[in-house]
Amino acid sequence: MAISTGKKINCAVFISGTGSNLKSIIKHSKKKKFPIRVVLVISNDPKAKGIAFAKKNKVNFKLIKSKNMNLFERKVHQQLIKKKIELICLAGFMKVLSARFIKKFKGKILNIHPSLLPKYKGLNTHLRVLKNREKYSGCTVHFVTKKLDSGKIILQKKVKIKKNDNEFSLQKRILREEHLLYPKAINYIFKN
Repeated sequence: MAISTGKKINCAVFISGTGSNLKSIIKHSKKKKFPIRVVLVISNDPKAKGIAFAKKNKVNFKLIKSKNMNLFERKVHQQLIKKKIELICLAGFMKVLSARFIKKFKGKILNIHPSLLPKYKGLNTHLRVLKNREKYSGCTVHFVTKKLDSGKIILQKKVKIKKNDNEFSLQKRILREEHLLYPKAINYIFKN
């Protein structure tokens, strides 16, 4: 699915935590040949550390908090329209978007997941991988569909599990790979 337009398109990044993938995407977006520019960061968590990084890089930031998913998505949608967003990157965003919202942006929402999908969808992936004594884990960038962690896979990176790995050491090593894989996947969809 090539979205190629020849010029940089507007991207929004949704975060709930540290924003380390956000940092990587913003860093790459500053390169001349990178196909997107991050013009909006949305978070549902006021404690998300990624907020500071968005502000530091002068990226428009919106905190949208609401337990009511309809209201939350309506407010988010208004921001996306206002900023002419053509691509959404979920980067550690800990809310599941509704099928209705996903349909509005069909084929334009990406997510990164810390496992080799279709294995280990959902939460606590590193713990489950270790409990099952897997030899490899990794990360996957995929298109978002209404079925959790089930959209078409764009790119994956395999990570060998070490004998002494625990949940945190594995998470740390996979996260380093995520920071490389996400920008590579964004580039890939614009070129293929």
